[in-house]
Amino acid sequence: MWAARLHQPSRASSQPLVIERVPTPSPGKDEVLLRVLACGVCRTDLHVVEGDLRNRGRPRIPGHQIVGEVIAVGDGVDEPKVGRMAGVAWLHRTCQACAYCTDGRENLCDRSEFTGWSVDGGFAEFVVAPAAFTYALDSTLSPTAAAPLMCAGIIGYRALRLTGLAESGLAGKRLGIYGFGAAGHITLQIARKRGAEVYVATRDRSRHQRLATELGAAWVGGATDSPPEGLDAAIIFAPAGELVPGALEALKPGGVLVLGGITMSPIPTLDYSLIYHEKVIRSVTNNTRQDGREFLAEASRLAIEPHTRCYSLRQANEALADLKDDAIAGAAVIDMTAAS
Repeated sequence: MWAARLHQPSRASSQPLVIERVPTPSPGKDEVLLRVLACGVCRTDLHVVEGDLRNRGRPRIPGHQIVGEVIAVGDGVDEPKVGRMAGVAWLHRTCQACAYCTDGRENLCDRSEFTGWSVDGGFAEFVVAPAAFTYALDSTLSPTAAAPLMCAGIIGYRALRLTGLAESGLAGKRLGIYGFGAAGHITLQIARKRGAEVYVATRDRSRHQRLATELGAAWVGGATDSPPEGLDAAIIFAPAGELVPGALEALKPGGVLVLGGITMSPIPTLDYSLIYHEKVIRSVTNNTRQDGREFLAEASRLAIEPHTRCYSLRQANEALADLKDDAIAGAAVIDMTAAS
């Protein structure tokens, strides 16, 4: 099969992925083999490719927002069946036996494996995944529209839940979103459809700010601009620690700031006054399968549809470079059906 593989991390601009033929994998016990139809390009893929995340094995095929057709199953697999469209996300497998796994916090399992980082991912024609960690997908969405839901959507959903706003309902609440890429633009859609006012701060003053306005943001400003109203909660999707003080300052008393990235530049020293009045800072770590199931059901019910820019497999390096340069409004997706 054809795949885009990383042999040695380097800057996205140097085209670090090699398009080459590799053996097609076979499903083992409890696994499925998918013919990849589309795979989203995530900022986490950029962190893997550029070496921001420690080596978990190379050469490696990145990609963890996978939509594909099940074409073969291993022993012990009843679902998904051959011919079904299924999704594969970042969390590839957990031990399912530790204290975290058994009390609903499998996202914290310290023996987890991750798609496109510790095992090969979806920048390829075929991929293998544990059947229990795949998702049945709504066939009304195209594969390229469904792909960003598998990470940007799920992580955005988890980050929104961790703000605590969902417990009291979002009607009339003010949510800040800092960084407006794939996760941000999906989270805005969910929050708006739940009744929240959304305030977006992003450094890109053309594509991203325009898309935020089109999607119904109550206010759109620069990354370091102050929202005109106090926020009940905020999420920082940008991997920029320098945004934390400003986001905290924008929160009302009792507000929650969620850090939604897998890595972040250093956070500046904080004056105590920024977290006084019972403000909370918390991070997001991975996702659980329950997050995925709940989000995909809500995304279907609310008709969430990402804005996408598609690339062929041979353009995978271009997609990563464009993502790094903030040249994509919405989500980048590798369309495996596209001509080279």
